[in-house]
This record gives sequence, C-alpha cells and structure tokens, in this order.
Amino acid sequence: MTPAKRLLHYFGLYKFPLLLGASCVVGSAAFKLIQPLIIGNAVNELGVAVTRGTLVRYGLLIVGAAAVEGVFLYLQRWIIIGASRRIEYDMRNDFYQHLQRLPLSYYQDQRTGDLMSRATNDLSSVRMLIGPATMHSLSSILVVGGAFVMMLRIDPDMALISLVAVPVVAGLVSYFGQRIHVRFRSVQDYFGDISARVQENLAGVRVVRAFTQEENEIETFKRMNREYVDRNRTLIRLTATFYPMLHALIGVMFVVIFFLGSRRIIAGQLTIGAFVAFQFYLGRMIWPLIALGWVINLFQRGMASMKRLHEVWIVPAGPGAEKGSAREELKVRGDLAIRDLTFSYDGRPVLRNVNLEIGSGQTIGIVGRTGSGKSTLLSLITRTFEPPSGTIFIDGIPIEAVSIHQLREWIGVVPQESFLFSESIAENIRFGRAEATDEEIAHAASLAGLSGDVATFPQGLGTVIGERGITLSGGQKQRTAIARALVREPAILILDDSLSAVDTATEERILDALRTVREGRTVLIVSHRVSSVKDADHIVVLEDGVIVERGTHESLLERDGYYADLYRRQTIEAELEETA
Repeated sequence: MTPAKRLLHYFGLYKFPLLLGASCVVGSAAFKLIQPLIIGNAVNELGVAVTRGTLVRYGLLIVGAAAVEGVFLYLQRWIIIGASRRIEYDMRNDFYQHLQRLPLSYYQDQRTGDLMSRATNDLSSVRMLIGPATMHSLSSILVVGGAFVMMLRIDPDMALISLVAVPVVAGLVSYFGQRIHVRFRSVQDYFGDISARVQENLAGVRVVRAFTQEENEIETFKRMNREYVDRNRTLIRLTATFYPMLHALIGVMFVVIFFLGSRRIIAGQLTIGAFVAFQFYLGRMIWPLIALGWVINLFQRGMASMKRLHEVWIVPAGPGAEKGSAREELKVRGDLAIRDLTFSYDGRPVLRNVNLEIGSGQTIGIVGRTGSGKSTLLSLITRTFEPPSGTIFIDGIPIEAVSIHQLREWIGVVPQESFLFSESIAENIRFGRAEATDEEIAHAASLAGLSGDVATFPQGLGTVIGERGITLSGGQKQRTAIARALVREPAILILDDSLSAVDTATEERILDALRTVREGRTVLIVSHRVSSVKDADHIVVLEDGVIVERGTHESLLERDGYYADLYRRQTIEAELEETA
C-alpha cells in the first residue's frame, strides 16, 4: 500500500461526512459567486435612478446571500475539519497500535525521539492535508471555475486575457511546491534528530551529570537547534519568495483588466455594472489561486509527513500481532521441552543444538558467561525472537502453534533490566494482571521481598515513583518487577538474572519466598550467581551457545568444571566481603 492509497483508505472511512461537507463547499461557492452579479445589477439600476425600494431590495439580497454563504462556510468547516480530526484520531491509534506490534529488532535500530516526532508533528501535518487543504482546494477550484464562467458571460475577450495568469501561477506552484516539499522533509527529519537527542539526555540525565557533561550537551543542543533554525529559514525563504510573486502577478492583472475595461466602457461596449461585476469575479478567481498556493504548501508538507509515517507502517509486524484467545480457554501444566534448537542472529550462531526437558513443577537453573546465549534462549521461549519451527514445546504443543497472547499469559518474565512506569508501585505490579486485587498485589510484593521497603514509603504501595522508577534503588526496581511477574500466577516463571541488583541477604529472603511460589509451576532461573540456582532441581551451563554441563548442584561440583570453578570464586568473594 502506497502512502496515497493509505490516505485514501482513511478518506473512505468518512466518505459520507466528507461528501456532506463537500456539498456545503458547493453551496458556499455558489452564494459567493451570486454576490458580484447582485452588485453589478445594483450598480446598473442605481445608475438610472436611486430609489429607496431599489436600495432596500439589493441591500437585502446582498446581506441574504452573504448570510447563506456564511452558514455554508460554518457547516463546511464544522463537518470537514471535524472529520479530519476523527481521521487523525484513527490514524494516531493505528500508528500507536502498529508500534506496539513491531518486532523488538526494529526498535534496536530506531530512535525513540524520531518515532515520537512522527507520531506528533507528522500526524498533525497529515491532518492539515486532510482537513484545511482538502476543503480549501475544493473551494478554490469551484470558485475559480465558476468565476471564469461568469467572466466569459460578461466579456469573453477580457476573460481570456485574464486566463493568461493561470499557467503562470501553475508554473510558480510547480516550481516552488517541489522545493518546499524537499525542504519540509529535511526540517521534519532533523526535528526527529533533535527529539531523539533530548529524549536520550532526559532518560540518561544521571549519566550526563555523573560525567559532568552538562555543558557539552548544552552546546550540542545549541548547535543542533541552530541547524534546525537554519533549515526552517531556508523553507521560509522559499515561501517568502513564493507568495509576493503571486501578489505581484495579481496586481499586474488587475491593472491590465482595469485599463481594458475602462476603454470598453468609454466605447459603450460594457456597462459600469458589468465591469464592476467582472472586477469582483476577477478578485473571486485570483485570490483562491493565492490560497491554492498555500494549499499546495499544505499538500507538500502533508505528503512528506505521510511518507515518513508510511516508512513505519510498511515494517512487518513481529510475532504476536495476531489476536490471542482468552487466558481461561486453554489450561497448561508447564512441561517445557527444547529439542535440537539452533538459532542465529544476524548470521552469527547464538545457540547450537540445545536440548532440554523440564517437567511441570521443576526449577531449572541456567548459568554461563556473558554472551553465552542465556537471555537469547529465554527470548525464544517467550517468542520475543521467533524460534525455528518444531524446536520448543509446551505440554507437547509447538509454541508456534499457540497464539502469542496465550503463550505469554502462561509465562511470567522478570527481565534483566527492570522497566517501571511513572505510576504507583501498586499500579506497576498490577501491570502484570489488570484484575489483581489489592490483597493479591500486597501478597506478590511480600513474596518479592518488597514489603519492608514499602513500609518506609509515605503512601506504601500507593507511592508514585518517578519515570522508569528513578526514585527506587536498583534492588527495589528488580523486586517490583518480580512482584509484577508473580501476581500473574504464571504456569512458567522466568527470572532472567533478576536478583543481580540485590544484596546476598535480600537474595536469600526472596529465594526462600520463591520456594513456596515455585511449587506447582515451572521455573527457569538465569543468573551469574551460583547462590541463585544451587537449589534448582537441575542446572545447565551454557558456553558459546552450547550446553557444556548439566546436573544438580552437588554433581556439578564433583565434576569440577566451569560451574565448580564459578562456585569457588564466588564463595571466596563472599568470605572476603564478610571479613572486610
């Protein structure tokens, strides 16, 4: 689907209001064109004899025509601009919905600020194209066409002479319109760069201040802001040249017509009333041509923005775009099987021939060096990345045969980086299950070891945290994320190094609480700490995407491999910390 076809699709959704608005535009144009005819007849009659009745009659006709035109103007704006706002509403919802469905890999290559610029500035420009640009272009075409027909009736020769201005106007519009389009696209693209820069600085304000980079960042922003102003000035220079040239052309045309018309009046070939009407019609025809220049500008800006939006819309949705079934429709025990799983990312092998059987209610620990493939394995289980067909099964069912919505209802994930929203702690936990009660949220917080911290907060679980949970410590963030996963009551619980930011004592308390939670559900614990996985029913060690060791804590210690070496080193580190 091209940008133009996508735009026409949204027009089609509101074709009846838009057609009604177009009929009001026709009515407005008709009564606009009647008024010069009334004025011309009035001049002719009053030139013969000025009577009260003539003045009253023509006064009422002019006022009445203007009033009806005003009613149609109001209706056309109310209907068409209103429809454009509703289309903007639909487009914004569709754009946001599409952003939610895009694969994770897409966001790894995009800047948040640029996407926000497209969702705000570009959508507003498209709305201006749909509403004001469409309304004024239709009105201009009707008025220009109607005025020219009326001018032909009054004096064909002068009408044809005045038509000379049309190709000149068209040439100016064509020449400047393309350049305005290119300049505006450049301005919008750079605004996305600025938005991305500001967003990154605000999100990383602690890093900026920790490295005392405030002044450098201010100077960078000033430089980018100056570039943005310069690009806007280039656009302004074009428009500042375009409109005066149109005005100059109109002024010349009025002088020419006035000269020709006065000669015809003197020669008795044209009445004064007809000449006055002709001048009014010339004004009715010329001024919409100027408006048409403004409309072309809006069209160029709108289509440039539509292309930017289209660049996002054409990105295929990732796994999970389909509608999922309700959570209660399909029950699951939690048996997890991984068979001959090999996965590459950007041509680089990440996992190779991984085989793992996890029974319902079992706890599996996964350890390995950074980059060994632990997080990738978890991402494949949740279909954050799409696994090869027939490699991962839940209760014997290939996960690709299960809707992504249903699959993720079964799974509770605590990621390495705990993202929290600028809401209360309770609402962040409730994000895991919208219908969770206050008691369930408090229970989940207790299991995650968060109760002691919450007791010191002014509003307890109702305390509002800052953006990304900036008012919480790293450990508190992780425990809140754990509570969010626990409140889901998932059949499969995945902890992706989620205890890395808590101290050893807190870790032990959380693990003690999780021992109760783990009963009856499958648990996968990824950690670089042996203390987090030593009580697991089974432990696997990943090295370069391959399972190199597997067994219980005791059997792996006896094997004296990577796991045993890791255990000894961490035991020594813990002892040194205690004696320090």
